[in-house]
Amino acid sequence: MLSPWLPGWQPGITMTFDEHANDYDAWFEKHYDLYLAELEAVRNLIPANGCGMEIGVGTGRFAAPLGITIGLEPSPRMAELARQRGVEVVEGLAENLPFADVSFDFVLMVTVVCFLKDVPLALREAYRILKPHGTLVIGFIDTESELGRRYSRKKDRSRFYRDATFYSVGELEALLTKAGFSCFAYRQTLMPGETTDLSVREGHGSGGFVAIQARKTEVKP
Repeated sequence: MLSPWLPGWQPGITMTFDEHANDYDAWFEKHYDLYLAELEAVRNLIPANGCGMEIGVGTGRFAAPLGITIGLEPSPRMAELARQRGVEVVEGLAENLPFADVSFDFVLMVTVVCFLKDVPLALREAYRILKPHGTLVIGFIDTESELGRRYSRKKDRSRFYRDATFYSVGELEALLTKAGFSCFAYRQTLMPGETTDLSVREGHGSGGFVAIQARKTEVKP
């Protein structure tokens, strides 16, 4: 089964998530154990202090429990549900963030990059709004994992993932480095087996869901 994680920014995709926002949100209740594993992997890498925001906040399923009060979301219906969870949502695009330079201590993106029209530009925008030595955390499905390969095979049958582009850890690390980020750390979960291993471990290579933490370098290359 393909889970309906966070929406991206391409017009057709945004419309799909807007029309099916309630179906998207219901996934988290139906697969609560998987959701909690992903949430914990991300939580492991979020700074304990500071002002943060989430790009692609969706219905607020990650921002709210993580104490993130500001989010960006292109889907009006998704944004409405996030606001009901106490998140202040600005409607806009990852590639053109409506925030001032050096505004946040950390930025979160969970299963967003696979939907972005211009990933390098979105990462540069995240870099721009981060304070010096700020933190970017990205949660995503690793295309080189067993789960990632399954998603790629089945995406044409998914209303949510039909137009998605999945990335490997190496591909994202290269894009992050080019955008000016460094000092990477990883957490992984949803390891394959007779039953899915929902523990959170350091590193990557086994887990279908991977979270990357990257730091904003003082001087952009």
